[in-house]
Amino acid sequence: MRDQSYSRREVEINPFIMKHLVLIDGHHMMYRAYWAIPRTLRTRSGEQVNSVFGMASMLISILSKEKPDNLCVCFDEGDQTFRHQEHEEYKEGRAETPDDFYVQIPRIFELIDVFGFKRVSNPQYEADDLLASYSFKGRDQGMDVTIVSGDRDVFQLVDGHIKVSIPHKGYQAAEYFGRDEVIAKFGITPEQIATYKGLSGDKSDNLPGVLGIGPKTAAELIQKYDTMQGIYDHLSEIRPSVAEKLERDREQAFFCERMAVLETDLPLSFPLKDLALKNLPVDDVFDFFREMEFSLLAKRFQALLDTEYGAKHFRIKEVTPGVTSVKTESDQLTMF
Repeated sequence: MRDQSYSRREVEINPFIMKHLVLIDGHHMMYRAYWAIPRTLRTRSGEQVNSVFGMASMLISILSKEKPDNLCVCFDEGDQTFRHQEHEEYKEGRAETPDDFYVQIPRIFELIDVFGFKRVSNPQYEADDLLASYSFKGRDQGMDVTIVSGDRDVFQLVDGHIKVSIPHKGYQAAEYFGRDEVIAKFGITPEQIATYKGLSGDKSDNLPGVLGIGPKTAAELIQKYDTMQGIYDHLSEIRPSVAEKLERDREQAFFCERMAVLETDLPLSFPLKDLALKNLPVDDVFDFFREMEFSLLAKRFQALLDTEYGAKHFRIKEVTPGVTSVKTESDQLTMF
């Protein structure tokens, strides 16, 4: 782990030292919000807002819990990334998401914008590649990075300054993964995640890996031989039943491994300094909550503004607008 002690001179030269960068997997958060909040949640005009409510709730919780200095929300933009071009069946087989999820996405973009957060996407790459590139850039400039996502692909990014946070219970019980936690869960290091997927596959991405090789065997092989090439260089030492499967799907194993590797050096849509959370709008957020009839979230947002963190990062006014209350399914929303 890198030494985190810095001199005053170093801090003066590099303003990012010891800053906390939070990177959010936007699609994962939206999807989680959609299924966590009842689809019956609507405004008085009939607009369905369950995903919007859940996303807004988690954003407030992330600000309160993580206290980021810089923040960015990364999204997938299309289905023709370089991985789709190399593998036409990439991600096929996933369950179809209902239309009432997609119609809420513009509102979620609006929500992110009224908070003053930056959101990024790239039609050639996935959100995970953007998370990877921003996290490495932040780390290299002396920042501590938290990636909020439930996608295990991002575990390959974990190191002494980068951790992954998986939301649970509306981010009230976030599960954190540093290097030790990744090793404990998978039996391998973060750097070996792509090899692990190359062997055991990943149903969510429609990557078959080596047919007949499960997670346990994959971890055992990696622990002994370290890399995919190392495994194939020692096929004669591996028990015949496993070696036969490896030999049969050799090309597929290397291909799936390559597909799992995230891009970490993409050009950034916004420089890190533009992700800084300072002088963030307050009125716009309350106006949005009023329009969506999110009285509960307005109260939680006000509570955030009343903290030292809120006062430091938001444009606080003496009087904040009221919000019209809305009938909600309180039992379903308490965790948010």
